[in-house]
Amino acid sequence: MLRLAVSFLVVAVVVSLFGFGNIAGTASEVARWLLVIFIGLFVITLAAGDYVGKKVIN
Repeated sequence: MLRLAVSFLVVAVVVSLFGFGNIAGTASEVARWLLVIFIGLFVITLAAGDYVGKKVIN
């Protein structure tokens, strides 16, 4: 689950670099929305990983 969360973070950073760095000037609005979506998915999967993670019962 943590691996999935980190992959969402990496995708969000890459999307923001393309969108905010004027490499793809016309797609900057799409990049901003994708950044928000992927950071939201990152936070959700990070929280789900903490909640669903393996519990040790003694």
